[in-house]
Amino acid sequence: MVSGVRLVVLGKQGAGKGTQCVRLSHHYVVPHVSTGDMLRAAVKSRTGLGLRAQSLMDAGELVPDDLIMDMVQERLSEADARSRGFVLDGAPRTIAQAKRLDEILAPERLDLVSDLDVPTQVVLRRLSARRVCEDCGTNYSLSSPPTVRWICDVCGGQVVQRDDDTEEAITRRLELYRRQTLPLLDFYTQANLLVTVNGSGDPERVTRRAVRAIEAALAAQGRPPSESS
Repeated sequence: MVSGVRLVVLGKQGAGKGTQCVRLSHHYVVPHVSTGDMLRAAVKSRTGLGLRAQSLMDAGELVPDDLIMDMVQERLSEADARSRGFVLDGAPRTIAQAKRLDEILAPERLDLVSDLDVPTQVVLRRLSARRVCEDCGTNYSLSSPPTVRWICDVCGGQVVQRDDDTEEAITRRLELYRRQTLPLLDFYTQANLLVTVNGSGDPERVTRRAVRAIEAALAAQGRPPSESS
């Protein structure tokens, strides 16, 4: 079996983090821990967190650090994440969240942080064309719709354009990324944890690039290569 990994995946909204996190979680046989999935479940259940988060996400705002990291801590305390690791998608998004994550993981630490580097003009096109299942969160696009028009192939839910995928909300989210999340690249570079991956192109090729980059960085840390790399 491929050895596990404690991995964070960063990137602009629309960089393909969700797709690559699923692929990497399968490769390393670890859970894909998505703050977006956790938030959608809370919104669907109309919990207090869900109602609060909905208004923020509709406006293209980020959910506060403490709420996000409380969810992350609870999920990472479960047996599967403790035993083999995880691929964390959607957090940390700020330096404060990154420091909280270090506290959550102590005395262990992250193995690596992978940044999916995709030009802004590309993510703008992707986001404006993106469509998402309201029930399970599966992503589609205008160029790759469900088999039956706008009915999810996975769960049969309605596939729609997210409220925060409008041009105004996208622009706001990219500005938030520039101000709040981009500093994480320096933070993790200084910690010798950052690996940058070209996120443009076919998803399968991006996955191969990511695995090669991750394996090279792990080898530099003294980790043996994965059996299937």
